[in-house]
Amino acid sequence: MLPRMTPGIRKKIRKEISNKPRIAIVGAGNLAHALAVALREVGYSIEQVIARPSAASMRKARLLAVQVDSVAVAATRAQISAEIVWFCVSDGAIARAAESLVRAAEWKGRIAVHSSGALTSDELGMLRQRGASVASVHPMMTFVRGSRASLDGVPFAIEGDIFAVRTARAIVRELCAAAFSIRKRQKAAYHAWGMFSSPLLCALLATAERVAEAAGVSPKAARRRMMPILQQTLANYGRMGADESFSGPLARGDVATVQEHLEVLKSVPEARDVYLALAAAALRHLPAKNVRELEAVLRG
Repeated sequence: MLPRMTPGIRKKIRKEISNKPRIAIVGAGNLAHALAVALREVGYSIEQVIARPSAASMRKARLLAVQVDSVAVAATRAQISAEIVWFCVSDGAIARAAESLVRAAEWKGRIAVHSSGALTSDELGMLRQRGASVASVHPMMTFVRGSRASLDGVPFAIEGDIFAVRTARAIVRELCAAAFSIRKRQKAAYHAWGMFSSPLLCALLATAERVAEAAGVSPKAARRRMMPILQQTLANYGRMGADESFSGPLARGDVATVQEHLEVLKSVPEARDVYLALAAAALRHLPAKNVRELEAVLRG
């Protein structure tokens, strides 16, 4: 629920909302939740939260609708009058969701956007054919249950039709986020970049926990004890870049230590594979010493 406000503040917000396009949110997952709440906080009216008619989907839609002063509607019964329809569903469901809403609105003059990082605005092509201006609007941020991500400063990759792109950029600015243009053919590489930035980083940390177990440290304790070095590494990277943040035996050219690592990691073979791949990448892209000797150790 939004916080309780004085009558004067409510009047001001109603005036701001009346000057902004209404938005219908399709989906009620983690992204839909973060986006709908952020939009409502900067004065956008969420006309409805549209979900699949299953009991579980409608339950999530109702919970979200309550938080943004909206209503939950099953896709099979939706009647859309909002100027903007924002699809916040999984990649494989975007086209199906659009198809299910073809008759829910007169699409000419409306804007339809989706938030897939990998797929282009063409995923909403059937709505474009009916007169909608469409775009893909993807925030490079992770959204997981139990953690509400702020959109402040988050980069949004945008591509699509001119009117939809222009409108999306204006909304992103109001969210205090940062819009940038991307070409359709770049979307897959962009999404892979995002994979390295969060999901694969989590995979690396999960692998580090397995190595910690080999050192006699439980995963829970390892997570706690890794936080200082992780936070400092990210702080260094953000301020100075990868080259200046690089440290350890590869940076020093310490061949003997790397050999010891590879020997002990034979007991954790999946971690050894990750170590070899990342060490090889470090030798290619970062300022390591004794590169030829280290490459020989990694090959051996």
